[in-house]
Parts: sequence; C-alpha cells; structure tokens
Amino acid sequence: MTIDQIIAFMQDLDGVLVLSPEPGDGSPEISWGDTFFSYSPDVAAPTTAQPFATIVTKNYPGDESSRLDRPDTFRVSIAAGREAFIERTGHAPNEPALDDASGTTDAVRAHPVHGTAGWLAVVNPGPRTEGATYELLRGAYDLARARHERRTG
Repeated sequence: MTIDQIIAFMQDLDGVLVLSPEPGDGSPEISWGDTFFSYSPDVAAPTTAQPFATIVTKNYPGDESSRLDRPDTFRVSIAAGREAFIERTGHAPNEPALDDASGTTDAVRAHPVHGTAGWLAVVNPGPRTEGATYELLRGAYDLARARHERRTG
C-alpha cells in the first residue's frame, strides 16, 4: 500500500475532509508532509472534529518508537474504537500495550502513544495488513460519521 492509495480510498468516502499540511498554509512545520482525515460533511475545516485517521511520515517528539526516521517509512494511525482494538490486540485500550515492537512493518498494533484511546497503527501496511487497514479505516470513518450525526441531530 502506498500513501496515495490510502488517500484515494479515503477521498472516496462521503464527507471525508483530507488535510495535507504544507509550507505556507499556516500549519506547524512538523505536520508538513503528513495527512489527516476528519469527517466533515460540509467539506469545510472542522472546528471541533478530531481526525479519525492520520498518515505520519516522521517521528514526532515523544513518539519515536515506530521508527519513522527510516527511508520510505510511514504510519497509518486509526481511531479504531474499543471493539476493533480488542479484536486486533487481545486487550482493552485502557490496558498497557504488551507489544514493544511498534516499529515492525506490515502489522496491526496498538498505537504507541494513543493506544489507550483505542487507536491502532500500521507502519508501512503491505500484503499482510492491506485488507485489515482498509477495514479499520472504514470502521473508523463509520464511527466518526455516527459521532457527528449524534452531535448534530
């Protein structure tokens, strides 16, 4: 899977706002080159909606365990929700991660920073995780859409 394939998949979902910060757009420099997906059916920048998935291409301070400083390495982070998180990891999100190999590629893992909030992560999704990654992205989209609909009536 490539970053472009993931972005194209997300753009095909109704109401997804894709933000890809770049120089000159007012975003923090550290976010340049990364991609953020939010549910925003009016296709305007969300004021309160948090992203339900991201693609990051570099280490952030305090988030180095995925080893995104390797060439051609990126991480898809997904707000999977409690049920999907338990299904994929075998433990509840509020329990500490039992896995210290978050830099492993092509494997679904608890997110190294946001796992306790039900986020999953895949570093360089490939043949073993392509289907699961798309399924988890779709599930996170469904959760974000349902949350939006509850809040807006």
